[in-house]
Amino acid sequence: MRAFRNPTLLAQGIPWTCRSCLRKHKIFGAGKSRHSSKAGSRNAYTPIRKNITLAAASGTLGASVALFTDDVKHGYMAVERSGRVLTTLAVCMNDYRVALNSKGDAAERTAILKACHKRCAERTLRVMEKNGSIFIKLGQHLSSMNYLLPIEWTETFIPLQDKCPVSSYESIEEMFIKDTGHPIANLFDSFEKEPIGSASLAQVHEATMKDTGQKVAVKVQHPDLENWAPLDMALARFSFATLKRFFPEYDLEWLSEEMSFSIPKELDFSEEGRNALRAREYFKDFRGAPLIIPDVYLGLKRILVMEYLSGRRPDDLAYIDLHHIDRDEVSACLARIFNEMIFGEGAPLHCDPHGGNIAIRSNPHGRRFNFDIILYDHGLYRDIPKQLQRDYAKLWLAVIDADEAGMRKYAKAVAGITDEQFPLFASAITGRDFDTVTKSVVSTRSDTESMVVHEALDGDLFQQIVHLLGSIPRIILLILKTNDLTRSLDENLHTRLGPVHTFMILARYCSRTVFREQLELIRERGSVLWPGNFLRLVGAWGSYMRVELKLSLYEYYLSLRRALGFAAVDLAARPPPPTRAAL
Repeated sequence: MRAFRNPTLLAQGIPWTCRSCLRKHKIFGAGKSRHSSKAGSRNAYTPIRKNITLAAASGTLGASVALFTDDVKHGYMAVERSGRVLTTLAVCMNDYRVALNSKGDAAERTAILKACHKRCAERTLRVMEKNGSIFIKLGQHLSSMNYLLPIEWTETFIPLQDKCPVSSYESIEEMFIKDTGHPIANLFDSFEKEPIGSASLAQVHEATMKDTGQKVAVKVQHPDLENWAPLDMALARFSFATLKRFFPEYDLEWLSEEMSFSIPKELDFSEEGRNALRAREYFKDFRGAPLIIPDVYLGLKRILVMEYLSGRRPDDLAYIDLHHIDRDEVSACLARIFNEMIFGEGAPLHCDPHGGNIAIRSNPHGRRFNFDIILYDHGLYRDIPKQLQRDYAKLWLAVIDADEAGMRKYAKAVAGITDEQFPLFASAITGRDFDTVTKSVVSTRSDTESMVVHEALDGDLFQQIVHLLGSIPRIILLILKTNDLTRSLDENLHTRLGPVHTFMILARYCSRTVFREQLELIRERGSVLWPGNFLRLVGAWGSYMRVELKLSLYEYYLSLRRALGFAAVDLAARPPPPTRAAL
């Protein structure tokens, strides 16, 4: 990890002495110069020594009382935080016990269960808002799991996306002194006391570097997290473990396990700095999208100083349209960025992708695009094994081709999915009804289809998905989360081409990944000049280029339709686009 490149921030050797100590130093010096005899010197010194001893004793006693008071206060707050969680957990579990054992027909039981979902979600929301800290992060994560949780839970937690804590400037100043040894004023010419943005784990301040005058963004961790993160994680683990014990069919323990792995990494900003620099280096020559990753100037455990780059959320359609930015181009660039992270050789995978970590900035002087995409928050990254990349590419090619046999084969290779689990897994990775998956997944999702999925979550499907997600590898969950992002961003942008364009980009990345694998296998057989290998190379290249050509022609067709003002293509009523299976 690079240290400060700014000379002011490389080292601050500023000696500090309080005025009181300076005054005492002068008194001692004057006393020694006026009293030359040993007895006189002793008599002059004794009262001062007594005063100092008394002051030291008083200070020690005061510090001990203050420390004791702080310990008592911290202990009381810990009991209070734990009490809120445990009480709400007990009440909600009893509420569900009654609801699940209720009598009546199917419609009445469904209504009772939905009302129970809503009550328990609202109770949990109040606890999360009061406790803050890790619970805000957990609530934000749960609010995005509409593919898993009942709608009553996900909609109730939506306010947590905007209700993030804001730490006081005084607490930030104290943290700077503790972590760097210097007050903020020694490091920056200016430092805005009000944050320009706040999240569950940190907030960002605008500042100006000393000497250079460069404008920077200073990301600081909420100081209270140091005190409460271990307790809050333990409470979350206990809650999910208790839920599993009394309701085995609702096993969400995998979620707490994932948080136990990810939260410590996200709380170490030095690792975030390293991740950002690695991603910046990987994408520096990337031509598929105008991606910008802020440079990093300092990365400490709780403080991160970065290049200041600002933009607007990708769903700010008014800003996009005002600056004549093509929504379809934005969607396509986002799809290329995140597919590159999944399928690129040695690419780092950003594991916390959502609209709040992406910004769009107008750039009328861009070479190829008239906008930039800024990617923030690099606290959590993973590397995808090469074989998993290849199997996952083949899985998606099968999905796009509606090749059920191929889907089943590679679903087992990727995540160990059995034939019984496959229909549920196919729906989970695509966010679509299984009947749609077996016909054409590259079609616009209708309101009827969305309603069917939500109604199914109120029944046995919810329990089945919980069990399924608890059994597949964590890296697959993170990849699925990235796919969900590109799908939801495209929907929020209301593009003219519809979801087919992002699936075309996905198909191209999958095709390239399979082609790279074929080339590697040919090289392992020896020289490509050998007749057998040369024929294999020609065959692999021919198959790859046929896919590329057909995808390019289809993209041209879509662009032509867009130019002529036709609506987005809905492939539910027509054959899917030509891919590998059509050859």
